[in-house]
Amino acid sequence: MNKILSSAAERAARERKTAGRTIAFIGFDGVRTLDLTGPLEAFTAARGVAADAEIDCDYELVVVGVNGKTFVSQSGVIFTARQTIHSAREFDTIIVPGGSRLQEGGTMTSLSAWLASQAPHTRRIASVCGGIYPFAQSGLLDGRQVTTHWRLAPDVAHRFPRLQLVPNTIYIKDGPFYTSAGVTAGIDLSLALIEEDYGPKLALAVARELVMYVKRSGEQEQYSEPLRFQTQSTDRFSDIVAWIAGHLHENLSVDVLAERACCSVRHFSRLFKAVFGSTPADFVEELRLTEARHRLSAPRNSLESVGSSVGFHSVDAFSRAFERRFGMRPHSYRRRFYPLGTKRSSGKRAA
Repeated sequence: MNKILSSAAERAARERKTAGRTIAFIGFDGVRTLDLTGPLEAFTAARGVAADAEIDCDYELVVVGVNGKTFVSQSGVIFTARQTIHSAREFDTIIVPGGSRLQEGGTMTSLSAWLASQAPHTRRIASVCGGIYPFAQSGLLDGRQVTTHWRLAPDVAHRFPRLQLVPNTIYIKDGPFYTSAGVTAGIDLSLALIEEDYGPKLALAVARELVMYVKRSGEQEQYSEPLRFQTQSTDRFSDIVAWIAGHLHENLSVDVLAERACCSVRHFSRLFKAVFGSTPADFVEELRLTEARHRLSAPRNSLESVGSSVGFHSVDAFSRAFERRFGMRPHSYRRRFYPLGTKRSSGKRAA
């Protein structure tokens, strides 16, 4: 009889543990608003999209205050949490946003101790931007690969030398722990967590619901190629870089670009090189190949489809250009950096 009761208790415990995915979003005075609300909106959208598609999505979302139920964000928005860390129950996932008052003091001390106590019975813990400070202070990230906002990276590396900091990436997973760059990267991380729970179809549907330009993978750089070039541009070229990035599969000859910039081909080419330090053709090829490298990370994309999606008319032309830029063929790149997807997604030819 005791064995039956014990077995029933264990079964009930397992059911409680897997029945729902309760996600705690940590709040405190000085929290960066979008670090908190970006992930919160992503998971809220996941519930709505899943309901419309008749997918069983069991997210329960809870805002948890560190020092009290009411807190004021860095931008002055007043939030009311459902509970505090002192009364909080166990969670499936904990997400710690960044904020101006989180790097030291009582908030950091209280939160780091709470995270350490929660870790043994929490499936995963994630930080956004400066949320890495109490996370690192807890000791949970010692010896693990992490990332954070590029501006905070030097300070984090100095204060927490046991971390394996990988700067300028969107987000990183190491075991049950996730860290991400700031602000919008928190949404990218949330989409990755949604995909982990319910698959890529729901994650992509949420990205579309949020009107995101692209669903970024974690290894992409925080400072993207289009943004890097836009920061160098003049008023005449302020929009053309974004337009090129959104039309990589189309004809992007110098004639087409000059017409869009409303100037002659010769004048456009001269101005373009003066601003960006490269010819229009080299610039377009760089954007195409950089984007192709990201698209190779998706296991179902064949080499032909990746090449054509960024404007190459043949897999051979794509392969040769890719090798000039990165020193290896697309097939070798995918096999080296994404080995799990190689056998089923390398395409018809080993380019």
